Amino acid sequence: MFDVIYLCFAVLAWAIVGYKSAAWFRDRGNADLGLACVMTGGVATVFLFSAPSLYRWFDRLVGVANLAMVFLYSSVVVFAAGALVLLLRWTAGEGEAARARARAKARATVGGVAALWALAVIGFAVGRPDAVEHPRDFSTAYTNSPGVMLFLVLYLAIFGSSLAALGTLCPRYAARLGACWLARGLRVLAAGCWLGLAYCACKVIGFALSWAGHPAHWLSNGVAPLSASVAAILVLAGFALPAAGPRAAAWRRLRRLSPLWRTVTAGTPEVTMERANWTVRWPFADLEWRANRQMAEIRDVQRGIRRHVESDAVDIARERARGVSLDDRQLAAVAEAAALRRGLENRAVGHVPHHGADSVVVVTGTPMGTDTHPEGAELAAEYEHLALVADVYHSPLIETVLTELRQRSSVSRG
Repeated sequence: MFDVIYLCFAVLAWAIVGYKSAAWFRDRGNADLGLACVMTGGVATVFLFSAPSLYRWFDRLVGVANLAMVFLYSSVVVFAAGALVLLLRWTAGEGEAARARARAKARATVGGVAALWALAVIGFAVGRPDAVEHPRDFSTAYTNSPGVMLFLVLYLAIFGSSLAALGTLCPRYAARLGACWLARGLRVLAAGCWLGLAYCACKVIGFALSWAGHPAHWLSNGVAPLSASVAAILVLAGFALPAAGPRAAAWRRLRRLSPLWRTVTAGTPEVTMERANWTVRWPFADLEWRANRQMAEIRDVQRGIRRHVESDAVDIARERARGVSLDDRQLAAVAEAAALRRGLENRAVGHVPHHGADSVVVVTGTPMGTDTHPEGAELAAEYEHLALVADVYHSPLIETVLTELRQRSSVSRG
């Protein structure tokens, strides 16, 4: 069971590494992204060597029992060193001189971590007393071996210090960013760091209890690995959220906007861009670009049908919407959907009213021109508004409004 769980997480982690590496290759000057790739790779390697079967297979391959543990903990140290360098970059300050000092400190930090870890590996090599594999209980099996204890204590010291620093700084940095996916990712990353500190605490307490003659294997070999695994998942999620979050949001927008987009552009294919290619491409490619295009093309159609919409159509729709106690957002969506359907209907039969509408776009209850976005409104708010328009486009209330408009039009013609 442990093999399946850890290997599945390893595959997922390496997929994230591959995605971030591809992004870094496109933007080599982004040192923070490069560090994120290195740190994510460290977490992925931890999951890989945590699988007991792979752990034993590797040791049989090299002929040294428990050497896989050195590679596993070395991957954690790589993550820790990357975290410390990242902290130095984030706290460097402005100006080339500050960045130069940060680079010098980063080199010194990496050198210090490398020296300490070399000492730890020597302790492992000297203190490993037997050739028995311990993929699940390494820390409790060698409690009385000074060399292995040196290895473990230095590992926990390096790892714990980096987690404490990163867990403290990430929320502060996120607070400066405001509400965005990067800020959310940093907060999840911080949660992973604090849970990782719980893992370190469990290990240290386990050592102390063993030395006091009261070994607590359930704590060192049960609670600690579980907390470390969950912490690693949170860390991966924190790294993945800034990239995955906007794409997931764009995918949801596409799913909600696509029915409306297909309906309103069916009669005006000239406003669409690369429409035929979208059906054969990878469905998750260019999600944000495609969502932007759909919204822009819906707006293009609205701009073109204004003269086909009666000037009082929006007012009638808003009046009927108030009659069923809708809030301002729903009211605006109903008014815009009714005007859009009426414009398409009139255009299809070639009817142009004597007095056309100035606009068929309604945001928070106020008609506006379609040549610009709502002043001060964020793009996400406009997406949500159009999604609400799509939701009510075929509602009974819209049918009621259209019926009234048709009747009024028939009377005026007669």
